[in-house]
Amino acid sequence: MTTMGDLPGDLVEEILSRVPLTSLRAIRSTCQKWNSLSKNQIFGRKATAAENKFLGFMMKDSRVCSMKFDLQGIRNDDGELVEPSIKQVSKLDQIEVSQVFHCDGLVLCIIKDNTGLLVWNPYLGQTRWIHPRNNYQIEDRYALGYDNNRNHKILRIFDLYPSSNRVFGYEVYDFSSNSWKVLDVIPEWDIQSHFRGASLKGNAYFPAQKKETVGGIKTINIEDVLLCFDFTRERFGPPLPLPFHSYNADFFVSLACVREEQLAVLYQRWGAFETIEICVTNKIDPNTVSWSKFLITSTGFPVDTFSGSFFIDEEKKVAVVFDLDRYKPTETCRYQIVYIIGQDEYFKSVNMGVAPNIAKNSYQAYCVPLVCSSSYVPSLVQLQINKPGKRKESN
Repeated sequence: MTTMGDLPGDLVEEILSRVPLTSLRAIRSTCQKWNSLSKNQIFGRKATAAENKFLGFMMKDSRVCSMKFDLQGIRNDDGELVEPSIKQVSKLDQIEVSQVFHCDGLVLCIIKDNTGLLVWNPYLGQTRWIHPRNNYQIEDRYALGYDNNRNHKILRIFDLYPSSNRVFGYEVYDFSSNSWKVLDVIPEWDIQSHFRGASLKGNAYFPAQKKETVGGIKTINIEDVLLCFDFTRERFGPPLPLPFHSYNADFFVSLACVREEQLAVLYQRWGAFETIEICVTNKIDPNTVSWSKFLITSTGFPVDTFSGSFFIDEEKKVAVVFDLDRYKPTETCRYQIVYIIGQDEYFKSVNMGVAPNIAKNSYQAYCVPLVCSSSYVPSLVQLQINKPGKRKESN
């Protein structure tokens, strides 16, 4: 009797190529040969693309979740769309996180309470725990990237002391050497702890503010820029212009990648919350950038300072913003909301449920939904596999 393992190799590859990425786990359990083959080649991309859905990962309720988002209905006469399918990742179901980042098919998870970092390859199902050189802090900023040799690294930006929110220094973790290295870089720019970076083509980009010392004592921020960290040189490039003129941080700014090819920026001026603008890059590298307008719309809602992650669909000409609903002093809870915003003033909101209050006292601090990837591309990058409770120390 012919078994799955007896099928010709070209037929097996044809079968696997038609399987969506979300179904590969079930396919791998079919037989050892299929499991081995799917972990040495990347399958499922064509089938997933054919579904015309955004497939990615996000943080919701302090958990890493997979996300499928179907925008195919929003331009129909009835204006309906399929609500997002968001499911907790079973591989990481015991882990609570405070931030998530994505680059080159890998997901970097910042563990809640700053006890560690976890890198996860969703396609291979592999994880790698990374411990600090000394310790992590709640205001640390992170980015995941790689150098010209495709060697993956993590950038950590830290403060002199907790809650100072002033950049003091930088260090880089190298996957190949399994160690941290403090960079000899003078922090000339401030990167606020609530401004998340985005990784594009191996480099990391951050909204930042130029610092100026007044009277030799007080330091103020005077100009908003875009900074690129080059993981090959392990240095920041020159300050790049944002598509708006802002001084003393009078804009809220959020970054997102577009199909691993472009960078998008969403911005909203403090005190003018009725307007959201989004621009995308025409050209970008560590030394140059140019922008074009993608969307400007009056929404009437402020984007939450610690949330506001988003992605765009160039074909449908819409932006999808993940956020909290507007704060109301009389309400006892807040909700996690998805806003779909179109270039022709299309606007729709989807309620994803109550946002948990994660404060440890009477102060209210709500868990925000954060998208780290909306167009996931699988990776064969091998990670050291270890389990929680058996974390291997880094140097």
